[in-house]
Amino acid sequence: MGIYSKYRISKASAEKVPPGEVETRYRQLRSRTFWGATIAYSLYYVCRLAFSIVKQPIIDGGILNATQLGVIGSAFLLVYAAGKFVNSFFADYCNIRRFMALGLLISSGINLILALLGYMDMAFSLPGFVIMIAFSLLWGLNGLGQSMGAAPGVISLSRWFPLRERGTWYSIFSASPYLGEALAFVLLGFVAKHLGWQSCFLMASICGFAGALVALSFISDTPESRGLPPIDRLASEEVHPEDRLPTISLQKRVFRNPGIWIIALSSAFIYVTRYAVSGWGVLFLQKAKGFPLEGATSVTAVYAVSGIAGTVIAGWLSDRVFKGRRIIPVAISGLLSLLSLSAFLLLDGDYFLNMFLIALFSLSAGVLYCIVAGIIALDIVPRKATGAAVGIIGIVCYIAASLQDLLSGYLIDNFIVDGQYDFLPVTIFWILAALLSLLIPLLGRRWLQARQATV
Repeated sequence: MGIYSKYRISKASAEKVPPGEVETRYRQLRSRTFWGATIAYSLYYVCRLAFSIVKQPIIDGGILNATQLGVIGSAFLLVYAAGKFVNSFFADYCNIRRFMALGLLISSGINLILALLGYMDMAFSLPGFVIMIAFSLLWGLNGLGQSMGAAPGVISLSRWFPLRERGTWYSIFSASPYLGEALAFVLLGFVAKHLGWQSCFLMASICGFAGALVALSFISDTPESRGLPPIDRLASEEVHPEDRLPTISLQKRVFRNPGIWIIALSSAFIYVTRYAVSGWGVLFLQKAKGFPLEGATSVTAVYAVSGIAGTVIAGWLSDRVFKGRRIIPVAISGLLSLLSLSAFLLLDGDYFLNMFLIALFSLSAGVLYCIVAGIIALDIVPRKATGAAVGIIGIVCYIAASLQDLLSGYLIDNFIVDGQYDFLPVTIFWILAALLSLLIPLLGRRWLQARQATV
């Protein structure tokens, strides 16, 4: 009862903001909540990417091989998929401030334990099977903590922003994973190179703890909890008849909505390519193109920074340039992401060419993902069931990402020519995924547009 009371959605405050101060107070709290959620969620990604950065030193040290690393990565993603589905449904009923902070504290703790385990291995040379089992269990548990981050962030937009502004602000929020990735690749890459892979997990733990403090300090649960009117009254919005239904009824409707499943399937293949680059990109650049660790992490950091630009402009392109015709920027960005990823994987080139290609891929994939999995999804679901939509899309995406990690690890580890990794089989797999991420929303465009028009 105590836990439920602590984490359930906040009750309306008995102290109301005076009418003359409502607008000013609303904008202050909205801004603090938005940027608090954005920064906190970016630090979630620092806590999940440490493992990707240390793959090369772990392989070179003879601790684990690529197949084993794929299994560990898959354990994380499978737990994350299930956790995101369940936690996203729960989040519709929860205090998003505390919920988001709790996930960061769990993830921070797991990274700390992995750092300590790494130092123990360095001191005592633990058996490989011990490392394998411990990493699989702990990194899988990290997936549970990580699954508590996305839904509170998206729900904060529904609780604090009017419908007419939600697309633009969602696109900015969607840049937070790329911000976290950029920070992870630069900061953790530097730490791994100079202090060892064990210290990489330690630094991730520190960042996660900092993120929890940000969430607790800046996020407000609902306008009503701070003495303000609900968002529909603040924005003078007409309440949709569906919004008066109980949350659980709306969640069931979202679950039965074929449009959400079309979006989820397309997003799943976007996630295959996204996690292929973020999870295996450093290793690919080192083994396939001969880049040193510092150079490989620099290139992947550009990937993360460009993703920020892609997600930020997605809402603007969709709302302002194409006047809500979402499918046009989807087609353009999907084609660009396919072509740029193919060129990055198949061409050699120097640092600058690889940086340009991965930047173009990241920018276009960011636009594609933000519009398909974010803006279109929010277009077709009721405000009170936002978490349910996030959960459905999330579980499909991360099951796909998990299978990607298993298959990618297998293809990398089992196709070796003259003692060197042959990346052609895994390259074909990644390119096919990019193609499907483009084709699925195009094939389902009429139905999605019809849904947007009726909601």
